[in-house]
Amino acid sequence: MVGLVGAIMVAMVMTVVSSSSTHDYGDALTKSILFFEGQRSGKLPSSQRMTWRKDSALRDGFEIGVDLVGGYYDAGDNVKFNFPMAFSTTMLAWSVLEFGKDMSSDLPHALDTIRWATDYFLKATSIPGFIFVQVGDPYGDHNCWERPEEMETPRTPFAVSKQFPGSEVSAEIAAALAASSMVFRQIDRGYSARLLKRAKMVFDFADKYQGSYNDSLGPWVCPFYCDFSGYEDELIWGAAWLFKATKQINYWNYVLQNMPKLDSGNTNGVSWVGGSFAEFGWDSKHAGINVLVSKLSMSTISTESLPFISNADRFICTLLPESPTLSVSYSPGGLLFKPGGSNLQHATTLSFLLVVYARYLNQAKRAVHCGNVVASPARLVQLAKGQADYILGSNPLSMSYMVGYGEKFPQNIHHRGSSLPSLDQHPEPIDCKGGNDYLYSENPNPNLLIGAIVGGPDIKDAYVDSREDFVHSEPTTYINAPFVGVLAYFKSQSS
Repeated sequence: MVGLVGAIMVAMVMTVVSSSSTHDYGDALTKSILFFEGQRSGKLPSSQRMTWRKDSALRDGFEIGVDLVGGYYDAGDNVKFNFPMAFSTTMLAWSVLEFGKDMSSDLPHALDTIRWATDYFLKATSIPGFIFVQVGDPYGDHNCWERPEEMETPRTPFAVSKQFPGSEVSAEIAAALAASSMVFRQIDRGYSARLLKRAKMVFDFADKYQGSYNDSLGPWVCPFYCDFSGYEDELIWGAAWLFKATKQINYWNYVLQNMPKLDSGNTNGVSWVGGSFAEFGWDSKHAGINVLVSKLSMSTISTESLPFISNADRFICTLLPESPTLSVSYSPGGLLFKPGGSNLQHATTLSFLLVVYARYLNQAKRAVHCGNVVASPARLVQLAKGQADYILGSNPLSMSYMVGYGEKFPQNIHHRGSSLPSLDQHPEPIDCKGGNDYLYSENPNPNLLIGAIVGGPDIKDAYVDSREDFVHSEPTTYINAPFVGVLAYFKSQSS
């Protein structure tokens, strides 16, 4: 019966994929990177292409004598949340490391996108004994609908320290810095070395002073970006990236010694460790750890006692519609769904892991076995392509969920800067509550946030283009970041 259901689901998903029109992955790639210029905080450079955005938050950190200018706003608000920002940076760096050679003229822009974040993280980690993890009072910010260029809300800086630790956000920043150091190694050796040195320092801080920022900064980081999966996965993730960047055995030993701290169990007589092996996103790094480390496990280290490959395989089996251990859902149109809001974050992050793991499997001449189902690397790519094509418009609504791509895309996205008239259009001030007329307006956003991917449709493939429905209409950096790699991959395949 499971096999029959799986076959029906595969046929359903394949019908959507096969009926899709050809997509311009290069155009989508260009726009997915351009989106980040619309999220920039700080003094904008002369090379800024999204010109309706202007300088903003130029005094961040000055009230306490620290320069925290720069970085990215996470979504449709004007707060800098460093936990998801760091994850987005790690994913951008991983995208370039895997697929940078396929980005052609978009590669310099991808590098600028990464550097905008890493320059900020160097500032946020510049004071010994402190890691700045957020700028902006989220309650004050969310109570106002105003342009980032003229915020009146408190730009309060929040930090973790020895006494008030935050291992998850600190270790994710370390991962971002380590991954980015590899990106710049052949381009700017001095900058690369600086990033790596700081990554080591931040990781040591995260490991030595262990604890969750939920406990130290809970009232300000929750419910926005609470850490629900614990901080152990970020510590292992950070160590894995540091090992990849340095090849120093102490980081590899850290990964091996600490994996058992994550959950373990036994499935069908097979023992496993590694916690929530099927989860990956700004909060949980488990599947990412297994895929990242699996390449090393396949190529250079005995796999007999290592859980990474088996966990990565098990993760893949949770995604395949024909697998007996499928644990995600699919809409009638073929879009992958997992619990929680902003569902397209799952479609983009998991598609990224699918194409990356497919590459690793190809290099090792392996396939994934899900019970009696055998999935080739090509099958993983096929599944990821179905998700990418759905996002770009091959879906029951024939709607692209990327702003500015295709003929039909969301017009009323939940985004302050995009929905309010720009300073060029409306130089007069718009105060905190003055923006509500624009928030509740049914008129399309006046400024196109090109490349932004919104939260997406519901599980029945329906989408209401409503600015107030932020779960479905709000874009985020961590939806876009992994999709950069996915699009670069499919651009190379289509050419």
